[in-house]
Amino acid sequence: MTTKNYRVIQWATGTVGKAALRHFIQNPELELVGVYVTNPEKVGKDAGDIAGLPKTGVFATDDVEAIMALEADCVLFAPLNMAASTLDLVCRLLESGKNVISPAGPFLPNKYFPEQAARIEAACKAGGVSYHGCGIHPGFAGDILPLTLARLMTRIDCIEVTEVIDKLRNPMIYTEIMGFGADPEELLANPRRAPDTWKYFYSSMEMIAHGLGKEIENVTSRLEVSRAKNDIVHPHGVVKKGMVGGQHYEWTAWVEGAPLIVYHFYWQLGTDLDPLWEIGDARYSVNIKGEPPLVCHLMGAPDADGRNPFHGLPWTGIVGATVVPQVCDAKPGVVTHLDLGVVQPHGLVRRG
Repeated sequence: MTTKNYRVIQWATGTVGKAALRHFIQNPELELVGVYVTNPEKVGKDAGDIAGLPKTGVFATDDVEAIMALEADCVLFAPLNMAASTLDLVCRLLESGKNVISPAGPFLPNKYFPEQAARIEAACKAGGVSYHGCGIHPGFAGDILPLTLARLMTRIDCIEVTEVIDKLRNPMIYTEIMGFGADPEELLANPRRAPDTWKYFYSSMEMIAHGLGKEIENVTSRLEVSRAKNDIVHPHGVVKKGMVGGQHYEWTAWVEGAPLIVYHFYWQLGTDLDPLWEIGDARYSVNIKGEPPLVCHLMGAPDADGRNPFHGLPWTGIVGATVVPQVCDAKPGVVTHLDLGVVQPHGLVRRG
């Protein structure tokens, strides 16, 4: 079997980007040709040193124009967030003839972001390339996984997708930014995750609904918090007793007057909380109510201590990295899971 090697660029090397970078370095069917970084301490470093792998001869840069000038088939675009200015960068990359896969969004098609969609489609046309928004949720656990599992059902009443993260065991730099440690009433009145954040996940909800032959009528959101029963010390500070130690976001897509798709996000700092909604390790769960009832848990294999680690962030990068050939070979424009079909990731089986 003959294979084609795809020239790739990794844009940003945080937790998500580093997971993709490792894949690009180790996969024999991909050729890493560039790495863009924002941390001055990484500039000039060999990509292998950044990824914790042998040296590659590819050195990281913070020079945007140098990246734009590189000859490459694809860019895995993984900045910390998708600000207005980064959309300009995505469009420039596309216009330069590089396919773009982005776990930072935008996740398209999405009727709530028509201007972003129009700009990206135009850039794809100008460069003759494709764009794919990906991730673990949205991008996998909340769309392609439940839609795949739906083939095991004869009737579906409701699909619930749940994300559970113990942020004490899996510390993240934005713990305080997200409102942990805040006064419960203040956070309920002013959520750090805006009530319309579900719009960024809408493409996933719509993918499920359309896959089942239905149209979403409206989406509702709800937030509840749990309180720390005692002071909770975490790597980035302390949550005082009585303050917010857990958050549960719930977004519901309604079809024909009833809930069809429900996304739950349970973020908790340990278990010393009131109420404690979820007991167990980090995971994504799909619960399909209907005939026959179905539950599927997606989680990392147990660590040495017997607990399941949270792999959501590296998975976010890997699910984009493993679809590079399919995106590069797709017709120009925005491509979704449905456009890509059953992805067959080559280069994963490596002996010796």
